[in-house]
Amino acid sequence: MPTMPAVVAAAGAGAPCANVVEDLVGFLRVLSDGTILRSPGPVFCPATFPGEHPSVEWKEAVYDKAKNLHVRMYKPSPAAAAGDGGEQDGRKLPVLVYFHGGGFCLGSCTWANVHSFCLRLAADAGAVVLSAGYRLAPENRLPAAVDDAVGFLHWLREQVVDADCGDGWLAEAADFGRVFVTGDSAGGTIAHHLAVRADSAASNLAGGEPDPITIQGYILLMPFFGGVRRTPSEAECPADVFLNLDLFDRFWRLSLPAGATRDHPMANPFGPDSPALDAVDFRPVLVVAGGLDMLRDRAVDYAQRLSAMGKPVELAEFAGEHHGFFTLGPGSDATGDLIAVVTRFLHDTRVVAAPK
Repeated sequence: MPTMPAVVAAAGAGAPCANVVEDLVGFLRVLSDGTILRSPGPVFCPATFPGEHPSVEWKEAVYDKAKNLHVRMYKPSPAAAAGDGGEQDGRKLPVLVYFHGGGFCLGSCTWANVHSFCLRLAADAGAVVLSAGYRLAPENRLPAAVDDAVGFLHWLREQVVDADCGDGWLAEAADFGRVFVTGDSAGGTIAHHLAVRADSAASNLAGGEPDPITIQGYILLMPFFGGVRRTPSEAECPADVFLNLDLFDRFWRLSLPAGATRDHPMANPFGPDSPALDAVDFRPVLVVAGGLDMLRDRAVDYAQRLSAMGKPVELAEFAGEHHGFFTLGPGSDATGDLIAVVTRFLHDTRVVAAPK
């Protein structure tokens, strides 16, 4: 059995830098002896909001005890939801299952910038937001993150079916007939794989019971896709920007199965060994791209290919924005514009669940 690498908190200036074989801008370093040094959180993007928001309630839960995986759950307060047309007249709110970014190697639902974005997303979109964590690479290489996301949806189904699993906090506000899966960067990639797996996931429900949740659509926020062949937006990316091509290549080296290339199905939806998407029964998909994002071409190409297959896909491009602008600046005007696009998608998309 292979030895698991040791994981410790990021060391200070005295760390043996000569032994560093991979360095993700100081947040994660891999040493030649297999030791992994991690920073406890980001230092470059302060929270826009404190831990509380005047119109949003939130709480945290463990959804997988064995793996110590957490979810932060956000819901607009009843008064705020009624004022926005959410729960008034007995109507409940759509549910946004959200997976954070970080190249599959970094990030957490507890990071301040992710927390701030989810607070604003719940408040401005009038939605219940479930920000779920997942195992990170290189300790847990892909498909571990996607498997955890599948596990989270299973946990969510249990909350709906078994009253003993929850305390009613979610049920008071959430419309489980209007569930949307979203994520940014690596989280957007997770959303893609969940969309592809959706049919088999629903068919594996115990006893052939009806699915207690109805996933109405998927929202891919600047998905982290890759490929061996460079796109123009990748090739033209300046080397001196923070999120550059070299950094993204490091993410893939550390997150994909050992020895895999960027054409691996986990990275490239259209790679030589990736499953054909023609036969996939996609629910509506919203793809968000940034005009200044190095990954812009891959997001646009993804949306165009799905459209050519006749899939229900919509592309929204933010011309002057960089990768992950909404988590780097959760309080910005551009983030407000993004949430407005997401909100419209939530309320315009309505797929009737097939009879069981």
